[in-house]
Amino acid sequence: MDLNKRAFLIVFILFFAALQVFAVQLEDMVSAEHARQLRSSDDLIIRTHFRNTEPALMPYNNELLMIINNARGPLNPNILVESLYLYKKPEKYHTAVDNWNNAQRTGVYNQMLAISTLTGIQYFSASRSELRTFYEYSSVIDGPQTKKPISDPVFIQPAPLTLYARQIDLTFGDNIYRYNYSTAPDVVVFTQENVTSLSVGIIPVIGKGKLRSVMAVIDCGDSILLYAVSMVNAFSVSGLRDRISNSFNSRAEAVIKWFSGRLDKEIFN
Repeated sequence: MDLNKRAFLIVFILFFAALQVFAVQLEDMVSAEHARQLRSSDDLIIRTHFRNTEPALMPYNNELLMIINNARGPLNPNILVESLYLYKKPEKYHTAVDNWNNAQRTGVYNQMLAISTLTGIQYFSASRSELRTFYEYSSVIDGPQTKKPISDPVFIQPAPLTLYARQIDLTFGDNIYRYNYSTAPDVVVFTQENVTSLSVGIIPVIGKGKLRSVMAVIDCGDSILLYAVSMVNAFSVSGLRDRISNSFNSRAEAVIKWFSGRLDKEIFN
């Protein structure tokens, strides 16, 4: 082979190697300690912050960092609850390249849009030592004024999206939320914000727009990393701080278990 052909072949190989996107490793996104914890068990890692509300579990991902900073900055939260969970894919779905193929990524995105399937999900109440229903009702609606229930949207290609949902939960009652969805090659994210003020019984505890919850889904080749954080600027109500934070602990666990169940049923079965 002459020199020119050899040079062309080398450039050709390097060009296509550069196009190949290798799966992000878990150890590149979280600390070594957290990676060991996640790989060795099926438990969530949960942290609650009251004074220093700087996220401590957030994966190293530029898109996610920007979204959380944009949500956290103007909110000035006084309660922050975050959690990490590693969903282990069945072996036949392990990938060394192309983080996730388009079908998997689109499927994951559509499961995040399946808000109606949150109806009836349960969580374990430590204070009551029993399972309790989290969302009694959950539906996408046509808007925050008319509140007409509509079907969960389904996309053939992930795209930025804003939608509204009506959700009734046992802690904060009947409320309207705004969901914003964004995607990047290596992550799919939604942000939830309360459109109505939240109350515990007759006591208002969280004003309009003072709750921001973010859930991120990041592919790791042999697994999927789920990260959720709830940031709250709650009214200073004596005796309710622990109840509010415990509610968001339970909320994070219930939502992550719901989503991992959707992955089992709809994507990686």
